[in-house]
Amino acid sequence: MRSNNLKIVIDADGCPVVQLTLQIADRFRIPCTLVCDTAHSFADMHAQIITVSQGTDSADFHIVNLIAPHDIVVTQDYGLAAMCLARGARALNQNGLIFCPQNMDSLLLSRHIHKKQRLAGKRIKGPKKRTAVQNAKFEEALIALLNQTNIN
Repeated sequence: MRSNNLKIVIDADGCPVVQLTLQIADRFRIPCTLVCDTAHSFADMHAQIITVSQGTDSADFHIVNLIAPHDIVVTQDYGLAAMCLARGARALNQNGLIFCPQNMDSLLLSRHIHKKQRLAGKRIKGPKKRTAVQNAKFEEALIALLNQTNIN
């Protein structure tokens, strides 16, 4: 189902694919909104930029209240992705993983386990350096989601 008001919302705090998302959105003529907290600054973007106050999940809750069914949210936050799915939006991460009900439970469980390990003092490795392959997978996934809405 195509939504005439479809938009892409980017959880822009620490998102490595902001520029790539904006380029793809421009090709499809889809408006973009970047949501970030006051610790981040974006300039010269061809998108609406919303800056929220710093605080746990303040950007996430703003995004959830901003989206409508069929919108696309770019986020690496599993919790935010789950809330977006519950609102009828679609979500994908910076590596092209499309979040869906079938993978959400295992992703949230993994997040919970890692949080418990960090609280217990265990060091969790951070992400590896970003590659062109990751960007290509993200681009492919975002274009697939946009094509599913029959927007050309």
